[in-house]
Amino acid sequence: MTLYFIGLGLSDEKDISVKGLEAVERCGAVYLEHYTSVLNCAKQDLEKFYGKRVILATRALVEQDAEATILKDAAEKDTAFLVIGDPFCATTHVDLYLRARKAGIACRIIHNASVISAVGVTGLQVYKFGKTTSIPFSNEQVDSPYEAMKENRKMGMHTLFLLDLDPIEGRYMAVGDAIRYLLRAALRKGDGGFKDSTLCVGCARLGAKDQIIKAGSASQLLKADFGKPVHCLIVPGQLHFVEEEALTLWKKENIQ
Repeated sequence: MTLYFIGLGLSDEKDISVKGLEAVERCGAVYLEHYTSVLNCAKQDLEKFYGKRVILATRALVEQDAEATILKDAAEKDTAFLVIGDPFCATTHVDLYLRARKAGIACRIIHNASVISAVGVTGLQVYKFGKTTSIPFSNEQVDSPYEAMKENRKMGMHTLFLLDLDPIEGRYMAVGDAIRYLLRAALRKGDGGFKDSTLCVGCARLGAKDQIIKAGSASQLLKADFGKPVHCLIVPGQLHFVEEEALTLWKKENIQ
């Protein structure tokens, strides 16, 4: 019996790879992690496309109850653990993999596109991104995302901010929320590390037909409507002239 860690890509039910779909069709149990991101389609769309019942796996199920659910199924039959993006871009999934291996369960990983690679569409060179960091909902006294950005910029590196979400409660942090956090953190620190004039790139629904990418100052992006989730924010570091040229495309996007 095998536990398959299958990346779904970033947009909808059709982003799964052929190899991933073939694995799902072999599985007797199919779980969909339901806390690190969301697709631009409903669970029912996945079920119709796969011809399988899909079980939503909350953070609590994966981190606390996996032995009685996912790992129990995987010990008895081929089981799929579906992850939006790539299976191992969230550390909690590495933990599940390690627990499965310790339990003697065979594991197979089927990779897919992730936001970590998809940000290349902005024109910013992926190898020039520094530490990726997340901004939580409760961030009034949280300094680590802001400090990560400052350290990246010292080295001329770009910073990708992943924004908090709670699909069960229907809460999703937006680009504007992230910018407001950075402005507050800079004010609290008093070090001028982020200003209204700081260049930012806001992204929404990367990989989808209706993806939005806008580049501009922090104050400009605060006024922009990025629509539905999932959003992320990039604060560029030192720009190569090709990167500068690429960002002009997104600066021309209508910021309203």
